[in-house]
Amino acid sequence: QVQLVESGGGLVQAGGSLKLSCAASGSSFSMNAMGWHRQAPGKQRELVARITSGGSTNYADSVKGRFTISRDNGKNTVYLQMNSLKPEDTAVYYCATTHFVTHVDYWGKGTLVTVSS
Repeated sequence: QVQLVESGGGLVQAGGSLKLSCAASGSSFSMNAMGWHRQAPGKQRELVARITSGGSTNYADSVKGRFTISRDNGKNTVYLQMNSLKPEDTAVYYCATTHFVTHVDYWGKGTLVTVSS
């Protein structure tokens, strides 16, 4: 069983920055790829960024150069640094992972990011 708890969301002006954190329970954290997804009102959930157990990363085109995903295996935490935020980044941001053995997906409850123009 894996539990994910996001934090760090809030209201920020366009051009500003926020750093999201996702704390994970369980001893398998370092072996699992981790991802940040988002869902804007009226839109489908989309993958924003992903980091593998080895530290390789990939990003949605819409956030490349502005967002950075990182992980601290000692703290069982994954981060999303968001810079140069735009109003279209407004969404609920979710942390997610797939257990590397069972292939079960786990999701956090999300944290709201609102970017004002």
